[in-house]
Amino acid sequence: MGTDINGFVECRAWHLHEEEEDAVWRAAIDLFFLNITRNYDAFGCLFGMRNYANFRPLAAERGLPADASETVRSELDALAQWPDQAYGTTWITWAELKAVDWDEQAELPDSRIHQYRQTSDGLTLVGKASWDARFAQALQLPQRPSDPPQSWPDGTEWLIGDTLYRSETLRRRDAVREDGEWKPVWTVMETLASRHGDDNVRLVVWFDN
Repeated sequence: MGTDINGFVECRAWHLHEEEEDAVWRAAIDLFFLNITRNYDAFGCLFGMRNYANFRPLAAERGLPADASETVRSELDALAQWPDQAYGTTWITWAELKAVDWDEQAELPDSRIHQYRQTSDGLTLVGKASWDARFAQALQLPQRPSDPPQSWPDGTEWLIGDTLYRSETLRRRDAVREDGEWKPVWTVMETLASRHGDDNVRLVVWFDN
């Protein structure tokens, strides 16, 4: 069973005659309209969910903000009776995202072995998995997945038939590509922050099976 992401971009703004401390968080846009791609590398890098690539998560298991918007509270209240439909709730501000070093490497090599094949365009990634029957047979490993999976030093390679297997350590930008599926989310957050401040824009997310 796979894991999907849900959430809202929230913004805290105040009216002309309202004190800043009286401003409340409001839901600006449902993540559904921006990005609900199932990308476990991004989930792990950002929020520590399905973190097979072994990143130091930016914002894992923070829970629901105490001052969450009414919209977000209402959504999560409606899902409370189904624990597998709303878990891992957390949040991150635009200020924090702006400060990220996207060249930072994961803390350990990916727990999945990366598989490449030679194509007309060169060596092409065709998949990655924590266990592969062909790979296990060639290395005389147990013929069933191990828990936790076997690990190897970064850069270790095996050429098995027409497939190159490689142990790799990802960078944050490999998981959350600058021109990838998270770009619309960052664009919306950046636009709101330009008007209301970096600390007054955040992304609140949760996960479901």
